[in-house]
Amino acid sequence: MAEQTNIQKPQTAAKKEVSSNVSGIKSASLVILVCFILAVLFYLFVLGNPANFKDAVAKEGPLNLLGTVYKGGVVVPVLITCFLTVIVLCVERWIALAKAKGKGNTTKFVEDVKAALRNHDLAKAEDLCRKQKGTVGAVVYATLQKYKEMEKDTVLSKEQKVASIQATLEEATALEMPALQQNLPVLATLTTLGTLIGLFGTVLGMIKSFQALSASGAPDSTELSTGISEALVNTALGIATAALALIGYNFYTNKIDNMTYAIDELGFATVSTFSATH
Repeated sequence: MAEQTNIQKPQTAAKKEVSSNVSGIKSASLVILVCFILAVLFYLFVLGNPANFKDAVAKEGPLNLLGTVYKGGVVVPVLITCFLTVIVLCVERWIALAKAKGKGNTTKFVEDVKAALRNHDLAKAEDLCRKQKGTVGAVVYATLQKYKEMEKDTVLSKEQKVASIQATLEEATALEMPALQQNLPVLATLTTLGTLIGLFGTVLGMIKSFQALSASGAPDSTELSTGISEALVNTALGIATAALALIGYNFYTNKIDNMTYAIDELGFATVSTFSATH
């Protein structure tokens, strides 16, 4: 019984070593809520600081950029919320995908594992996976375990064994993908939503401007400048949010694609090696 325990412990440790360990923020809605609270506080107490205005009581006549942004109106906190959300999720995905990438260079890892497979050295390939860790290492390790299992199998045909290895590869990949793509749909949504909210704020600002122009007598220059200010500030914030979200989404999607290509390449090499040698 003591021997059995000693044999099982290293196996458990090995599995833990090759775990992808992809972590991240599970609830994007919580991030949005926190960012909204911070945005409102920033809008009221930083942008709305009386020192930013000529008339500190009425908060009219902006003296600097902060006061000008404040005059953008009620849409500004919403846009700041979107902007902060994009920043937080970009940082979160950076950390998560850095862990998913593993410890070494992915390209070198792929070449080393392929070389080990060509030499029929499964032990070396497994050791490389343990050192690499991350998503690619975890998926390839799971595939190699199925490879070894099929080598010992005397019941299934060769075609069935190959199909089983392929199925294990696809299943392991499918289990890893949700963790890799987590929160990316929110970034994708904000690429459009930021622009639309900014456009909405722009329309509101232009409505105020036209109301000032249509007033009886000479147009109220204060109302006119307020409307134009709101229009321009919201446009700028909306474009900045959408641009940052688009850059972040495409950047992280590309990183995930590179990991997927590496998994596919090693999966094909594993299946091909089994087909050629069995």
